[in-house]
Amino acid sequence: MKIEFVAAVDAAEILAVPVHEGRVLTAAGEALDAKAAGALTKALSKSRVTGKTGQSLIVAAPAGVNADSVLLVGAGAADKSDDLAVEAFGGGAYAAVKLSGAEVLTIDASHLSPEHAARVGFAARLAAYRFDKYLTQQKPEKIPSVTTIRIVTTDLRAAEAALEPLSAIADGVVFARDLVSEPANVLYPAEFAKRVKALESLGLEVEILGEAEMEKLGMRTLLAVGQGSRRESQLAVIQWKGGEAGAQPLAFVGKGVCFDTGGISIKPADGMEDMKWDMGGAAAVAGTMAALAGRKAKVNAVGVLGLVENMPDGDAQRPGDVVVSMSGQTIEVINTDAEGRLVLADALWYTQERFKPKFMIDLATLTGAMIVALGLDYAGIFSNSDEVSDNVLSASKKVGENFWRMPIPAIYEQHIESKIADLKNMGNGRAGGSITAALFLQRFTNGVPWAHLDIAPTAWANKSPSATVPEGGVGFAVRTLDRMVADAYES
Repeated sequence: MKIEFVAAVDAAEILAVPVHEGRVLTAAGEALDAKAAGALTKALSKSRVTGKTGQSLIVAAPAGVNADSVLLVGAGAADKSDDLAVEAFGGGAYAAVKLSGAEVLTIDASHLSPEHAARVGFAARLAAYRFDKYLTQQKPEKIPSVTTIRIVTTDLRAAEAALEPLSAIADGVVFARDLVSEPANVLYPAEFAKRVKALESLGLEVEILGEAEMEKLGMRTLLAVGQGSRRESQLAVIQWKGGEAGAQPLAFVGKGVCFDTGGISIKPADGMEDMKWDMGGAAAVAGTMAALAGRKAKVNAVGVLGLVENMPDGDAQRPGDVVVSMSGQTIEVINTDAEGRLVLADALWYTQERFKPKFMIDLATLTGAMIVALGLDYAGIFSNSDEVSDNVLSASKKVGENFWRMPIPAIYEQHIESKIADLKNMGNGRAGGSITAALFLQRFTNGVPWAHLDIAPTAWANKSPSATVPEGGVGFAVRTLDRMVADAYES
């Protein structure tokens, strides 16, 4: 997708103009309507388009206008032009005509600041995402035709400067979406690690630890999850050093189960194909680190990814096994399908021990119970720190990613007590399953300020929730974490 900024429109295949609620045109829209002898307002009056976000109407070849067609795009309330409203306008404009046959979409953003004009392009870029690399026989009419977005703005240089960091964020989101979308026969732990290693071109430092190195470190809970797979488990350690030398880094830890059969506690066959995206947490961390490096964030940050496959062969761990974590705590494995917390247990301990971070945030498609609790539109956040939790929640509202803070009451710790080990990897039945999983993880934070983001409901979308979010791999939480860093932690 090519994004260009222009000062005026000479001619256009499709010219998109905003319509605010109440069928109110901007000044530029009114001027265009005057040239068209009122054709735009007449078309609006005869339609159901009132200017609400998500609405659109195409007016073909209006006389007096040097455009093949004019696209009227709902832009919401005229007095509410925040980032999300602008993104809804930009993404909605692209989505409305992406299959039209036109190659160039011109969007009138002259009523917006140059910074918001850049955000229109950012939104169109996110809306244009498709994971189509394995489609070899697409019908031409199903392939998006729009390849260039021209955005009318009052200050070309300011808009271009504003787009630069937004493009880096979009790159991070797209990187995460691609990872989540890949099939497991293509994206296994070593391949995931290889793709992360390639991020060194952005200035990141990336280390890849194999099984022998993790064994020396005592990471036996992570290794136990992967021992039934032919694919070697990996630990990817990604560092961005954009802050003061020696300053505490911010730490992000991701669950990267590249495929989850459930192991010996095998899942039902129905829907198991979805378990290719059980590495959505690791993808989000990788995308976040790419975004921070791409926009040269003034902060030190580290991302740690536990990359495994959970397979049920003769070497797989069994229900009833006891494993020793890197922390020294022993864990009774009640259910091998509660594997993500075993991966994160060692990854969290390693992160706090090696990097002494300011805080740790782990991300994981951890529990189906989170979907039961919150549905498919909210992710859960569990935290021992009001500051960290509040910063995540504040950032998430600004980028349109939904989180809800959940309790982690100490009284529930009794449910992960084991009779033969320090703790067990499952609570007592289905009750409070997301809470007991979070309490399990908290045991490996060593008192460091921490938040656990259970993104099981939101990492994958069977139905697109908005124009800028695709069906399939969402890249969920990349934007939240990047915005949190920018707002609360960059110097």
